[in-house]
Amino acid sequence: MSMPPDDRAGLSRRDLLKSAALAGAALGASGVFSPAVAESATAGAHPDLAPVSPAGAKSMKGVPFEKRDVVRIAIVGTGLRGRSVLHEFLGCPGVKITALCDNVPDKAKQAAKMVTDAGQPAPALFTDGDHAFEQLVQRDDIDFIHTATPWEWHVPVMLAAMKAGKHVSSECPFGSTLKQLWELVDASEKTRRHCLQLENCNYGYNEMLVNRMVHAGVFGEPLHGAAAYLHDLRGILFEDRDEGLWRRRWHTTNNANLYPTHGLGPVSWYLDIHKGDTFEYMVSMSTEERGLSIHREETVKDKMSAKWSERYVTGDLNSSLIKTAKGRTILLQHDVSNPRPYSRLNAIQGTKGLFEDYPARIYVEGQAGGERWGAIDAWKPKFEDPLWTKLGEQARNGGHGGMDFVMAWRLVQCLREGLAPDIDVYDSAAWSAPLPLSEISVAKGSAPVKFPDFTRGNWKA
Repeated sequence: MSMPPDDRAGLSRRDLLKSAALAGAALGASGVFSPAVAESATAGAHPDLAPVSPAGAKSMKGVPFEKRDVVRIAIVGTGLRGRSVLHEFLGCPGVKITALCDNVPDKAKQAAKMVTDAGQPAPALFTDGDHAFEQLVQRDDIDFIHTATPWEWHVPVMLAAMKAGKHVSSECPFGSTLKQLWELVDASEKTRRHCLQLENCNYGYNEMLVNRMVHAGVFGEPLHGAAAYLHDLRGILFEDRDEGLWRRRWHTTNNANLYPTHGLGPVSWYLDIHKGDTFEYMVSMSTEERGLSIHREETVKDKMSAKWSERYVTGDLNSSLIKTAKGRTILLQHDVSNPRPYSRLNAIQGTKGLFEDYPARIYVEGQAGGERWGAIDAWKPKFEDPLWTKLGEQARNGGHGGMDFVMAWRLVQCLREGLAPDIDVYDSAAWSAPLPLSEISVAKGSAPVKFPDFTRGNWKA
């Protein structure tokens, strides 16, 4: 909600004093450094307020890409995920991979071989240290840059890319603090470059099918959604390679939902977030931490390992409730520390029925069989998304059941045809905001925390 300047300044002073006191109490009681709570006590990062827009900045909502026949793409971070996304781009028409960057030269060379094996010229390689991307972004043969680095490098890469005049995307999370998220929004608006998260789950078969059903009114008026990332990652987190080298560290610093976007992105599309509705506030709570400690006890036999000096602070299961401006609610959960089947929940409830995933099932008022779950298959012929109808056979040979290819193909289509991207900087920032906001709420005893309005009021359009 926008407020007169005087009222907004008054709110800032009152709330900042209150936030600082609560943050100090929470930190003192827990003995754990809480980055988001500490940041929330500074004016520039206060979640209730939007920082002053940069001079000359304009909204990027609905702004199309420049039309081009060939999309020249560079990738920063060519580990497992970077090479997976590279594989999808190489399968899209009208794409040329011009540059690759990684601080591990062998990984960049593996990725370069993928490019030449696909019949393209060898891309330029940038492998001279952590900041080699700063040279890559200056090239004049790049239209779009994607970063698949460890999380802490997403924001530096994207800011450098936009400053150099390139459109850019990242893996999730988009950013880990409110200050970073605002920096990305402001940089996008100032440079007029798109900056977005490539959220593959928005392009999953069920997600796109259900999105069309929601907007066709099958479930009536939407009331509630459920979103999650529930994935047993203990083995990956404790590996001595790849994500095991950096991802576990986040569990030593943030008691929060560390990975909100995979579930929240699709549900945001169901609820038209930033297209007539917006996230208003959330509350969050975490269980105690046990899963990673128990896994370490059972699997790390070398008592001299540095892993034994780590203290894990991320609660095993984080549960949050989000309220939207229109009064809808969303359950958002995260657990990567315990044995469980994979699930993103992916549910939507309305006034005429509901859909729940894992396994996919549907109930619509008046359906045959009474008040029992029905199969989703009967709805596919009418509501299958045209992208899956067109690309499904080819897509299913790609990553994550095909969603990765559909995501890459659609981005390239938007770039080639001069369309606005499906996901913009405001969506991307809002979907990652629960990371710092959940940390603030947990530290304050599950107190409600307002969402920033990254659109600065344009969500109403």
